[in-house]
Amino acid sequence: MRRDVFQAIADPTRREIIYLLSTKNLSMNKIAENFQISRPAVSKHIKILTECGLVEINQTGRERYCRANSEPLKEVRDWVQNFDKFWDKKLNSLKNYLEEKQ
Repeated sequence: MRRDVFQAIADPTRREIIYLLSTKNLSMNKIAENFQISRPAVSKHIKILTECGLVEINQTGRERYCRANSEPLKEVRDWVQNFDKFWDKKLNSLKNYLEEKQ
């Protein structure tokens, strides 16, 4: 099942995993060391992240290394930018109104 990137980043643990992987590739065990949840729970989070394309896994020997893929986050950025434009327009309008009143 292909998951939605918004669903993936809705969870704080998954956001933290993405943040950890943004600077370097880590093995599944190294990722799990950063959390006080079980390794299977971390694996479930990583599975969701891979299903939406935010994490890619490469097998090297017995270890599975994860790396972040920021490409799907562009969808989130584009969506948020729509609200930036909306609020910029509203706040500029309020600023102009207040300046006129003074």
